[in-house]
Amino acid sequence: MRSGAELVRGALSLVQGLGVTLRAMVARPVTVPYPRASATLPPGFRGWPVLVREPDGAVRCVACGACARACPSQCLRVDAAAERGSGGRRRPQAFLLDISRCSLCGTCADVCPAGALAYSRVRCAAARSRDAFLTDLLNMPEEAP
Repeated sequence: MRSGAELVRGALSLVQGLGVTLRAMVARPVTVPYPRASATLPPGFRGWPVLVREPDGAVRCVACGACARACPSQCLRVDAAAERGSGGRRRPQAFLLDISRCSLCGTCADVCPAGALAYSRVRCAAARSRDAFLTDLLNMPEEAP
């Protein structure tokens, strides 16, 4: 047979458990009903890399390839144009990013001497094939970093 102290401890434990359950039932939900609504992105959010453009629309990239050499995922490829652009600067002919391999580490943007890479604010990417994730950043629509 159980003692009175055990019954009191059991009743207190039950009341405490019910209190936790009731508080959780009336609290605001922590989750967001995605895709009907989406959570706001924090200021330090890093999406995949995008090229920074000058006010005239030209890309800031000088096709040095430092980003591709520093990338631990080897997801970047920079092909320099045969001729130099305006001002005698090298320009990329193609700037390929394989989004499916990118680990979003930010090393490419950190090592860029021209400050030509920034982080996108895109949080979701979906495709039916892996080839669809191979993107030429020169042909992407302009996005404010």
